[in-house]
Amino acid sequence: MELPENLNKDSNGYESAEKIILRWDSTASEDARERMIFETDRQEADLYLQAVDEIQRSLSNVSISTSSNAGKNANAVDDQSKVNTTIQIAMARLEDEFRNILITHSSALETDSLFDPSSSSISTPSHHELEEDDTLSNDDSSHHDLLQLQLQHCESSDSSTYRSTSSIREVDLMPSEAICDLQAIAMRMISSGYLRECIQVYGSVRKSAIDSSFRKLGIEKLSIGDVQRLEWEALESKIRRWIRAAKVCVRILFASEKKLCEQIFECVGTDIDDACFMETVKGPAIQLFNFAEAISISRRSPEKLFKILDLHDALMDLLPDIEAVFDSKSSDSIRVQAAEILSRLAEAARGILSEFESAVLREPSRVPVPGGTIHPLTRYVMNYISLISDYKQTLIELIISKPSTGSRYSGDQTTPDMEFAELEGKTPLALHLIWIIVVLQFNLDGKSKHYRDASLAHLFIMNNVHYIVQKVKGSPELREMIGDDYLRKLTGKFRQAATSYQRATWVSVLYCLRDEGLHVSGSFSSGVSKSALRERFKTFNAMFEEVHRTQATWLIPDTQLREELRISISEKLIPAYRSFLGRFRSHIESGRHPENYIKYSVEDLETAVLDFFEGYPVSQHLRKRSQ
Repeated sequence: MELPENLNKDSNGYESAEKIILRWDSTASEDARERMIFETDRQEADLYLQAVDEIQRSLSNVSISTSSNAGKNANAVDDQSKVNTTIQIAMARLEDEFRNILITHSSALETDSLFDPSSSSISTPSHHELEEDDTLSNDDSSHHDLLQLQLQHCESSDSSTYRSTSSIREVDLMPSEAICDLQAIAMRMISSGYLRECIQVYGSVRKSAIDSSFRKLGIEKLSIGDVQRLEWEALESKIRRWIRAAKVCVRILFASEKKLCEQIFECVGTDIDDACFMETVKGPAIQLFNFAEAISISRRSPEKLFKILDLHDALMDLLPDIEAVFDSKSSDSIRVQAAEILSRLAEAARGILSEFESAVLREPSRVPVPGGTIHPLTRYVMNYISLISDYKQTLIELIISKPSTGSRYSGDQTTPDMEFAELEGKTPLALHLIWIIVVLQFNLDGKSKHYRDASLAHLFIMNNVHYIVQKVKGSPELREMIGDDYLRKLTGKFRQAATSYQRATWVSVLYCLRDEGLHVSGSFSSGVSKSALRERFKTFNAMFEEVHRTQATWLIPDTQLREELRISISEKLIPAYRSFLGRFRSHIESGRHPENYIKYSVEDLETAVLDFFEGYPVSQHLRKRSQ
């Protein structure tokens, strides 16, 4: 074979290089199939790389010679074909070596250490330079010089500005020696036109490593439909796990993959490192964010609000890191997806709050709670808005419009009114919380009408509004938003309900202890009608016994409120009974069977009042007065 003039000068170098390439042709040698070049000694690997450089230089020279001697030298075409075959053998081998190095050094990250900042290494590995072998030509080609210059540039360059984000913690995914070998192979594959093969091999192996890390982090391969079909109870635990895992994925796993791509590919050519990065992480990133997207577009219900806010806060916190790690044009879709999910989560939170307000207003239960105690709706709503106050900072940013309320001028009897002029200066979130309390009271007022006993209806309102007040006082964040002015208004309402209860229950009982109707006309000293007096005592006894029997089963769960109401009752009942008994006892005791009329002493009544509002029946008869 007649070599071109340029190749003739280095014929010995070309032939030596060709022998090295063919010696490691795995299609022709059993030994080559069983051994990997880069797992042998360093000298053998460097020798092979320099042989590839020589073949690439020869290919370039042959191409130039063939072009200039087109139609004149048929052997030149054969020479090019031979060099092409040799380079194909070399590229196939380098692809296998590239894959083997990646597989050997690719494994799932140790997730236990990823949550501890002190356990992660952020050191940047150094590269070693390629060494020449004396068996090859000492006359370096411009191609080989370029490779060396690129390697040296990579050692000193630092274009990864995203590393300034303090929350990102890169870990070394591979040792520096492996990175240098991968970089050296990638340069030669790409310069020979094997960019697509290089990216595909890299992406395939590294995606498998990411998949392993995902499994360790508990990230499942669930479609949006799969997520939306899960029961909410199951989703809650998955959301907690996702939030924890997403931080690791963005700040450590994806950031470290980006760093590895830069180390291997940044100096090979423009945007190649980013292409490899997206080939590796785009699928896993979409898989990761699809979970949050499924939650953001799922059916809305009140119990989902707080987990949606957790997701929103986590994603909001991660967004700067997402923008830093996925900062190239080719990764626009990841940034856009994250931003859109964040927006949908915010909208979902606003929608859930509005729907919750409507649900509280329309809650349809009609069966009165026994004993006039706190309604389950009251407990649920107040616990709910107490939790809302825990998310105050987030919700103040998300809730930017006032609630849609009724007006005292609207004439709509199905919706309460609320005038914003009285609540000037409140944030939209605070107005929503007050509105929820307003609609809760409106609903409770309706439920109170299902009690047949007006006294019990008032007790029911007293219990529930008192509970609302106590829950507001018990949460500093909630109290600050509701404000003391509105809190005083609520306090006044439950005290008014207590007054209404006492009026409905005790006015008729105390009416029995009046003097009117007991005297024979004309004489106050001796003109007491004993029959009227006996009837008055009998009526009082019967009424008090009925109140005692009934209201002992009613319940005021708050100990202090229960005691305050008992004291208030005693302050009215006991002095009135003591005075009545003092004025008229002698008239009864001078007649027959006085015990049938004066059945109870003052002390008996004081003791009986202590049975009120305990929530369980007492003995059929009051304890009789001391003999």
